Amino acid sequence: MNNKVVLAYSGGLDTSISIKWIKEKYNMEVIAALIDCGQPGDLNGAYERALEIGACKSVIIDAKNEFVNDYIFPSIKANLKYEKKYPLATALARPLIVKKLVDIAKKEGAKAVAHGCTAKGNDQVRFDVGIRTLAPHLQIIAPQREWVISREEAIKYAMQYNIKVPVTKKSPYSIDENLWGRSVECGVLENAWNEPPEDVYEWTKITKNKDEFEYLEIGFNEGIPVSLNGKNIPAVDLVRELNEIGGSYGIGRIDMVENRLIGIKSREIYESPAAEILIEAHRQLESLVLDRELTHYKYMLEEKLAELVYYGLWFTPLRECLCSFIEKSQEHVTGIVKVKLEHKSFIVVGRKSDYSLYDEGLATYNKDDKFDHTHSESFIKLWGYPYELLGKKGRINEK
Repeated sequence: MNNKVVLAYSGGLDTSISIKWIKEKYNMEVIAALIDCGQPGDLNGAYERALEIGACKSVIIDAKNEFVNDYIFPSIKANLKYEKKYPLATALARPLIVKKLVDIAKKEGAKAVAHGCTAKGNDQVRFDVGIRTLAPHLQIIAPQREWVISREEAIKYAMQYNIKVPVTKKSPYSIDENLWGRSVECGVLENAWNEPPEDVYEWTKITKNKDEFEYLEIGFNEGIPVSLNGKNIPAVDLVRELNEIGGSYGIGRIDMVENRLIGIKSREIYESPAAEILIEAHRQLESLVLDRELTHYKYMLEEKLAELVYYGLWFTPLRECLCSFIEKSQEHVTGIVKVKLEHKSFIVVGRKSDYSLYDEGLATYNKDDKFDHTHSESFIKLWGYPYELLGKKGRINEK
């Protein structure tokens, strides 16, 4: 029997020490799979490091375009934010990584897959449920869940066996990055009262002066961002450019205590400049072109869809059905949104679309007003009849 395991390898501390641990504990050959979802850093260096640590094979899968088109764009269309703040960068990448791991396992004839998730995190759920859904026959190995090793002990283990990792006792942060965002936890951040030190931030290091500002015009076609300042840009490049521009103003910093799926609260720091800008720009365009009932109902579905993604339930019928609804809602979400960027903030200052439902003639208060004011009193009477009757019957504010 083939005794191979495909490890979701990031090049970080947990997955690096997992290579050696799996070999010793399970006596299995480890295939290190680096799934490129647009994370910065030297993937080729991580590729070589995996082989140095003891992987029998190392592979890099370029999944950037798939990540943008099949995961990020649907999340923009749905304005996805977990608990109204987190744009779900890590959560969105997990089902894609799972899909690629299963593909590699099938190709290599491996009998198991492995990941570096801890027993206290959300990612273990996203990996395990996804793998069990797509390939129930595969064994799942989670070294950090079985090993129960502290951050300090993991660093010591890496030093003991000369495993090179980009983590030190002075900078013990656990970091995950992809094209859509950067998440940071551990270290001083575990005390929810501590203000995050500046060394936490990488994507949002401010290089602009406090009095600097600029305008961006973002073009959307059926809910998808397609242009920047009138120039059509490939999807991956558009997100990267917005990350760089927004980050230079310090835009995209998120500090939150969130409710993990596992049942505990966690303090997380996120950096998501492009996500913050694009989701708000998209929402503002929707406010121009979607009718009221569709807009308000979509808000409710967005909340549920964000939970499904966060909870690791991407490969489910409900997620597919909700995404079908979202997709249908985007048929007329085409237009241009003007955004003003400034020190640590941004605001949508203009929006236009050929499908706009905004009628200036009805909205204006000047002499060009086309609204028939004589209709209002009768409308209000009809609207308020049920409550007027409750009042007459003494059932409002009754004692």
